[in-house]
Amino acid sequence: MLDQISRDDGTALLCGAGLEAEEASQWLEEAQTRVFGNSELSTEARDCGRLCQTARAWLEGLPLKSERDQKQEQAGSLLVRETAGLCWRFTRTWRKELFEESERIAGPFPRLEALAESASELCPGIYPCEQELQVEQKKLLRDKDGLELHQGILFAQWFSDPEHGQRMIRNMRQPTPRALELQEEVLKTGKANLEYARVEIENGTGTVFFSNPMYLNAEDDTTLEPSETAVDLVLLHPEVKVGVLRGDPVSHPKYSGRRLFSSGINLTRLYQGTQSYLFYLTRELGLVNKLFRGHCGAEWLGEEIEHGHEIPWIAVVEGFAIGGGCQLLLVMDYVLAESGAYLNLPARKEGIIPGCANLRLPRMTGKRLASQAILFDRQFPVDAPESQSLVNEICSRNDVERQLRQCLQSVTGSGLVSAAGNRKSLRAGEEPLEVFRTYMAQYAYEQAFCHLSPQLVQNLEFHWKSRESKNQKMPI
Repeated sequence: MLDQISRDDGTALLCGAGLEAEEASQWLEEAQTRVFGNSELSTEARDCGRLCQTARAWLEGLPLKSERDQKQEQAGSLLVRETAGLCWRFTRTWRKELFEESERIAGPFPRLEALAESASELCPGIYPCEQELQVEQKKLLRDKDGLELHQGILFAQWFSDPEHGQRMIRNMRQPTPRALELQEEVLKTGKANLEYARVEIENGTGTVFFSNPMYLNAEDDTTLEPSETAVDLVLLHPEVKVGVLRGDPVSHPKYSGRRLFSSGINLTRLYQGTQSYLFYLTRELGLVNKLFRGHCGAEWLGEEIEHGHEIPWIAVVEGFAIGGGCQLLLVMDYVLAESGAYLNLPARKEGIIPGCANLRLPRMTGKRLASQAILFDRQFPVDAPESQSLVNEICSRNDVERQLRQCLQSVTGSGLVSAAGNRKSLRAGEEPLEVFRTYMAQYAYEQAFCHLSPQLVQNLEFHWKSRESKNQKMPI
């Protein structure tokens, strides 16, 4: 997985940070030469956890990451790299047993969050527990030493296994517990207010409103569950034939009172270190995949033929669809945009991977345009010819409501017989489940390292300080 440094060089680096030579050399030798698979899972988990915990204790004994001198920084990087390699070898050896035991502990149809917590119980010190993650969240992103890297390694290995990967995909397509609790109320009232998202159901249409007005309808750990639950409530309603995604009016001074679709990931929370790594995975397998593939029945066990319930979705893009907002458009059946709106995917510029856009955008725009959007931060005005593959219809701001009604009448008026069947057939050709699973394995690994990379910190620092100098609140 990762190239190893020589033991002498590694020991010298650790000693330069103040560690005892004998202790450092012994730890490094054991971490680099440890072989797994010759004993029981519990025994090897204990030994591996001990080595990881020792490294974590040494890291905690160093100054904050942003305050370290060169020698301390090199020692810290070495400890993170060696424990990541150790975790990789352990997880690769025991991934099957780890998954099955974690799933048993977590209970029926566990979400990724529950699986991660179960793995931390089985292997303390190797994978972070909730308490450790809460402590880590109190640090700015620039001061984190990579505790969540081990979660990325774990899920990358699990997604690499066809059976386990498909089970995680299936489990995350179940309705959230809160959606099941609110289902009866929504059936009666046709409405639900989830703080960061709203649901309105009327005349066979279920509309999900993103509602994070202070931050231009940005998404983060606080908004993800409400948004996914809102989508669930629409899918669960027996009278809903088509879904709509839309942004609520925002309170940001620059756009006060205007509806905006989404500004993507909340960079403020990312900079402050309160944005979790698991957000990236649960978003793709929960919110986004439910929009794309709908709910699946509990009886589905990963067969080649999908089972489940889904509906067509329409997105209304007002103002802009940035980052994660733009990613949502790639799983929509119809996109209505106001003239003057724009789309872009600044994730690479920020230092992260734009979800499944790398998988989906090229087949919609072609490789050249997709590369410009993802690698070179190209912005796409919806009125431009190159946006035709992403936007179905453009209208003036004053005409959005009328055009949306007309679009809904057109869709529902002709009936929706075979809509789900046609959607499934289209996906079977363009994105088979195995293709999605394989992508998620790579994505889980790469995003973990991007999430905690020096490049991301550098980009956020630049963004933050440039705004601070203008005496403005950082945008999302």
